[in-house]
Amino acid sequence: MAENPLYPAQITDALRTVRYPGSGKDIVSLGMVEDDMRIDGRKVSFSLIFDKSTDPFARSVVKSAEAALHTFVAADVEADIRIKTRTPSPGAKAPALPGVRDIVAVSSGKGGVGKSTVAANLAVSLAAEGYRVGLLDADIFGPSVPKMFGIEDEQLYMHEVDGRNLIIPIEKYGVKLLSIGLMVEKDSAVVWRGTMASNALKQLIEQADWGELDYFVIDMPPGTSDIHLTLVQTLGITGALVVTTPQEVALADARKGIAMFRDPKINVPVLGIVDNMAWFTPEKHPDERYYIFGSDEAVRRTAADFDLPVLAEIPLVAAVGEHNDSGSPIALGGTLSAQSFIHLARMVIDAVARRNSQLPPTEAVNVKKK
Repeated sequence: MAENPLYPAQITDALRTVRYPGSGKDIVSLGMVEDDMRIDGRKVSFSLIFDKSTDPFARSVVKSAEAALHTFVAADVEADIRIKTRTPSPGAKAPALPGVRDIVAVSSGKGGVGKSTVAANLAVSLAAEGYRVGLLDADIFGPSVPKMFGIEDEQLYMHEVDGRNLIIPIEKYGVKLLSIGLMVEKDSAVVWRGTMASNALKQLIEQADWGELDYFVIDMPPGTSDIHLTLVQTLGITGALVVTTPQEVALADARKGIAMFRDPKINVPVLGIVDNMAWFTPEKHPDERYYIFGSDEAVRRTAADFDLPVLAEIPLVAAVGEHNDSGSPIALGGTLSAQSFIHLARMVIDAVARRNSQLPPTEAVNVKKK
């Protein structure tokens, strides 16, 4: 008995059942199915078009398309699905970091809450989990990443890539690193006006050879400033972490930071809150906890007010500061504090995956100053 022939309309109708994650729309109505369909007996070949080569859902969408053909057309259909990247329209700006999958900003409403410590140890922990990681120290006026990684005296070099001279990030502990602190004398104060600082930061992003990365972690300046605007205008930030301590004064500023990211003009998803210095644990008595900055209830209330998770509670341990000063982040070891940062990294991985399944990729925003 002859098999029923396949028709393009059957294929298209089946593909209408495949949704692009987070959009609520099917891949046909989104224009993702290219008009190059070929049918040869029981073999169907066509292309799916994605906005960028690093689209995190490309493989899952292809598998869903194959499953739809087997379910709604015929179980014996052989699918040859190619992945293409959408050609940008004339005048469209190319992404600043085309080889980077997800960008995570680590921020805080005020200084002194351990934001840079969290950023450094998060980057090291993600690398330890097997991911390709970059860390940009965007804290222009208080760069601390060179000290934390023991690279203060390292020299930056450039090489040519596709006809462009690009800065080579320093690599240590499996993390690619750049900081404005590597471009000035380590004991000199950075006295720049806003435009100068923003241009220097954009140079570290756009004129550096970051290559292919799974996670690009940004240690942002505390508070809200022109540097934050530069970052969201330059990069499509996947999501932000807000670091705070349990003190009410720190939480008040954390609320302002969350509000900044959620401003409709910026619209960067907030992945969650990190409760740093949540309690003090004596090194010789790891089972004891002293809530010297206040209980965790205030942090949890703040998170609940914004419908955000508390991604991790990091204890205050003297060894954390000692490791920062020695240039070896504490996450490299097997201590209780190290495990806290490994836990944070895993929570961030889950939070990013959850965000990507619910929302489309973030684009750099157009913020106009008044």
